[in-house]
Amino acid sequence: MASTSALGLPKPLALPLCQSDLAKINAYLSPLTPEEILRWGIEYLPNLYQTTAFGLTGLVAIDMLSKITTSPPPLIFLDTLYHFQETYELVEEVKSRYGAPVHVYKPEGCETVRDFEAKFGEKHWVVDEANYDFVVKVEPAQRAYETFHVQSIITGRRASQGGARASLQPLEVDSKGLLKLNPLFAWNFPLVEWYIKENNVPRNKLLDQGYRSVGDWHSTSKVAEGQDERAGRWAGKEKTECGLHEDYFKMKAKAKAQAGSQNLLRFSIRS
Repeated sequence: MASTSALGLPKPLALPLCQSDLAKINAYLSPLTPEEILRWGIEYLPNLYQTTAFGLTGLVAIDMLSKITTSPPPLIFLDTLYHFQETYELVEEVKSRYGAPVHVYKPEGCETVRDFEAKFGEKHWVVDEANYDFVVKVEPAQRAYETFHVQSIITGRRASQGGARASLQPLEVDSKGLLKLNPLFAWNFPLVEWYIKENNVPRNKLLDQGYRSVGDWHSTSKVAEGQDERAGRWAGKEKTECGLHEDYFKMKAKAKAQAGSQNLLRFSIRS
């Protein structure tokens, strides 16, 4: 039987979470430290996992969790197949350092880049960027969430990263009712760097080569001095998110429409 918190809410939280309860929770969490937010999340969030691409903020959360609990939330890594080699090396280093289970999810039916390009063609991120985001991030994430019955996740997003994240709150509810905890929502990049160095947290070797936010190799570039930390992601475009934190149903509808168009084109060519 669930117990009741000081906020008058059950532990763990009952879903779906209404907007008034969400506002009450965010008012409570906003002044807390990341460690306190994570402790609250472990106590209150049902079936909690951490989705991570092993960026700096995600690594801070992994390290904090290792000191807060002996049973940290399992990790979900979305392998787009186009990560830098340094990122794959970092995944292995984190597994060795923290002993945390890492569940790896790839585009459906694809184990290698060759598999992916046989299915979607070369440079699919150029041909149809929205569909690429869906098949390498959104669909694999939903498959992982369904497999493990995930109801809540920890993210590495921060308000200081700008774009759609500028108004970020500690806790969000997405279009499918998934709870998203953003423990470092109020931290800036220097604070994250300070924690990484102070606690000797494993980090991507690319960060020593002029990169600050690392994603797929084809959409990540080095950042000049004084530029925003995410300026190297999708440089020259207005894009700020990969689709993972956008409306699932809109992304799925676009993907279905694209698949229909491709099938129609194939039929026309055969005819």
